[in-house]
Amino acid sequence: MKKKKSYVKYGCLWLLVLSFFVISCDTGFDSMNVNEREMTSIDPVFQLNEAILESRLQTNYVRCESSIVKQQIRVFTGQGCGNFNVITSESDVVWNNGFQTRLNNLISADRNTDSNTNLNNMIRIWKAYTFMMITDSYGDVPYREAGLGFLEGITFPNYDTQESIYTSSDGILQELANATAALDPNQFSDSRIVLYNGNIEQWKRLGNSLLLRGAMRLSKVAPELAEQYVNTAVTGGLFQSNDDNALIAHNSDFTNIVGSALNGGQAHFQYLVEDFIDFLRDNDDPRLASIAVRYPTATGPTDQNEANADRNPANQIGIPMGFDNTTIAPVAAAAGLPSFMAYSQVDRTRMMDPQAPSFLATYSLQQFYLAEAAHRNWISGDPAEYFEQAIEAHMHQISNGYQNTEIAQSDIDAYIQANPLETGREFEQINTQFWVASYLIPTESWANFRRSGYPDLVPNPIQTDLGPDEGFMRRFVYPDNERTVNPNVSGGVNPDRLDTRVWWDVKL
Repeated sequence: MKKKKSYVKYGCLWLLVLSFFVISCDTGFDSMNVNEREMTSIDPVFQLNEAILESRLQTNYVRCESSIVKQQIRVFTGQGCGNFNVITSESDVVWNNGFQTRLNNLISADRNTDSNTNLNNMIRIWKAYTFMMITDSYGDVPYREAGLGFLEGITFPNYDTQESIYTSSDGILQELANATAALDPNQFSDSRIVLYNGNIEQWKRLGNSLLLRGAMRLSKVAPELAEQYVNTAVTGGLFQSNDDNALIAHNSDFTNIVGSALNGGQAHFQYLVEDFIDFLRDNDDPRLASIAVRYPTATGPTDQNEANADRNPANQIGIPMGFDNTTIAPVAAAAGLPSFMAYSQVDRTRMMDPQAPSFLATYSLQQFYLAEAAHRNWISGDPAEYFEQAIEAHMHQISNGYQNTEIAQSDIDAYIQANPLETGREFEQINTQFWVASYLIPTESWANFRRSGYPDLVPNPIQTDLGPDEGFMRRFVYPDNERTVNPNVSGGVNPDRLDTRVWWDVKL
């Protein structure tokens, strides 16, 4: 019996020691497995800033949206997008940049900020703006369940109709209205925010200007609702001058993506389209001298140098669309050019300098929207006055936004006097001038072209992936990676084609 008791005694002792060891090891593991250098949370200000910076001009926007509206094209095959009306991976950028980068940050930041604070409302404004860009490009997209894979485990988000994304009580228009109205100048504003340094008054003007933009999208499909939100935006307070323009500045360390590409050996890929050049040149538009350059003797990239540069507006020649670098050769020869490299380009030493800014929302485009709204009798004011303000603002924007692009005030005055708003042509004139002023803001240029139908452009002769009833791309198709991963894509736009119109782009 004694021996048995000793077994129990020593067994209990060993259990006690083992328990102590296990508890000690468990305690140590907690501290041993923590990486003291790794972040456990992200400051929402940094997430908002990242989303803002990722909203800047992208090279693929110029290859696609600018090409669709016949402003600027890439002539080489493989990356032609709008020049060939073909489905390419270039159109995936709006989707991938929007969902994977911007919205991932914004939706997470929205969850990590207290509601009704200025930071939270800025995040909501930029989130609505981002969704607007995505739905305008693709139509029906994930909205209410977007960006919730990590937060809620929703890895296959359902698709929402574009109509509900715009018009529902939690849609982007009401979100813009609510978040903008809730911005409070008497509350704390964080100067670390890259846009306006967090200035609340300017953010309020931005929110209302974006609300005006979104409301005008509904002009054909829901005019009464459009009028309602237009008036909400006007009452709330809009941009007052170019000083309120929403732009992303660049410097030698953080360069303009398109400017860097053109100055990094890709200049000979991009050319200004003849429709754009002809309109500016034929109307003696002083902006042409600031935008364009050509190299009349160029037969290769090395000939496109400053010694051969010609900036005389009268000598600019735009490139026709629908040709690649091989098929354009006889067309250029027939025009008396040594090669296609002698066509006009955006001046990469001025408008597309690596440090040129990216404009996102401008006073000029806002005034064009107000001109149309006044013409529709949705708001008070003289449409002609808004129209003139818009043109002058864009010319000042060019003069002050870039290097060596100044337009004399006398030339601005002369152009406005020579191009008054004419009775019976208001809608056409307003939206054609919008086309010029939205150059280098490609997503907005394409959206307004589809909404308004102006300028009245001749379709590209190459209709590769378009049906016989459409002359221009009306939307982008869903990316292959979305089709592969998310089975709910079947709930999106059908048929998923370039010529299927989005909800607000009805054919009248």
